Amino acid sequence: MAEAELRSRVSEGMAGSRADLERLVRIPSVSLTGFNQASAREAASAVVEILKACGFVNARLVEVPHGNPMVFGDISGPPRSATVLLYSHYDVQPPGPEDTWRTPAFEPAERNGRLYGRGAADDKSGIITHAGALKALGGKPPLNVKIVIEGEEETESHLDSYVLDNPDAFQADVMIVGDTGNWKTGEPTLTTTLRGLAVCQVEVRTLAGPAHSGVFGGPAPDALVVLIRLLSGLHDRKGSCAVAGLSAGKWDGLDFSEEAYRETAGVLPGVPLVGEGTVSDRLWASPSVTVLGLDAPEVEGAPNAIIPSARAVVSMRVPPGTDAEVARGLLAEHLRASAPWGIGVSITEGQSGPPFMAKTDGVAYTAAKKALRQAYGKEAVLMGQGGSIPLVNNLATIAPQAEIILWGAADGECAMHSANESVDLGELERCILTEALLLKYLSAKKGRKWRS
Repeated sequence: MAEAELRSRVSEGMAGSRADLERLVRIPSVSLTGFNQASAREAASAVVEILKACGFVNARLVEVPHGNPMVFGDISGPPRSATVLLYSHYDVQPPGPEDTWRTPAFEPAERNGRLYGRGAADDKSGIITHAGALKALGGKPPLNVKIVIEGEEETESHLDSYVLDNPDAFQADVMIVGDTGNWKTGEPTLTTTLRGLAVCQVEVRTLAGPAHSGVFGGPAPDALVVLIRLLSGLHDRKGSCAVAGLSAGKWDGLDFSEEAYRETAGVLPGVPLVGEGTVSDRLWASPSVTVLGLDAPEVEGAPNAIIPSARAVVSMRVPPGTDAEVARGLLAEHLRASAPWGIGVSITEGQSGPPFMAKTDGVAYTAAKKALRQAYGKEAVLMGQGGSIPLVNNLATIAPQAEIILWGAADGECAMHSANESVDLGELERCILTEALLLKYLSAKKGRKWRS
């Protein structure tokens, strides 16, 4: 199929692609504990119908032990063709407070060319990109295609271990992970690294129960004060991660300007950025540490009492080259050592996930750059991602020969995980075209030529 015809097919299919995306956004498929998982299954079933309509006639739910089902399907290409595996996820983050959304989180709404709604970018747009590319190819891709749509990427994924237990089902020459995006709208981007994750919970107990601050205040240590002093040691005086044994690195790729970062991150005017090195160094090549949650009395109605216990969840992002489990241990030891006045603390080591670095010197990456250039009219840039996609490392483990390409329709304005999440519809169209072009280019790689 000629590229001009493929471009036309993608454009003509956008109305259907948008309708499919709106259908998925309306389903509140939050995978976190405490939310109705019937909605997740509803979303999975909707994905099956969408994939069947674009050529995956055998698309089906596959039960994942102890977790939400994944959606799986495959299409056979010509003999000796390469095999491509497509990945996205249908689960989403909680919407958060209703009053922070301009329109309801699960009612898709268009404003200025962007479609708003929870999951519009992360990652239901990835599903639609895969489906739209296959539809543009008439449901008959020129190579073997497998598709995996996960239901627990936003929480503790059970698909991770399923992949390791069933490696044959996920073998491929190329894996396209449609769960990242461009650094800026209209700027073609390949994500080449993912930071890993290391989480610890720290708890401080100092009293058997609350004690009157007027009667007992002074000698008795306030657990919240202890915790605050402990947490303040997570960063050095310049704001860099102060956990001993971890070091900052240098990023060789996109130079993410401070102006662009401040705008996309929503940093308030007058608030300085912290840490050392370029913005790109700090985002993609260095560890960062964040306090995700804190248990403490609310300000409104707080009693005049010494607080007997307090706890916090601390999360670190670690760059490629750092072992996430080692980093988690270093974080735990740092928290213990930072407790003031000889007070003992309880540390629970939580989730960890390894960082990832893609191989970028293969034929698939060359083809991906060509596809982006054709779709966007400019050369692609390389960037990292501060977040993690847990499944990627397990896919790399079971198929070490595979090239893994990370891209997607998200952009600097998409506000994923925040209120008013959105996707630019023009960007979504360009992403669909890019993926369709890549599948076309990869079809020329057959048999031994692919591995050479």
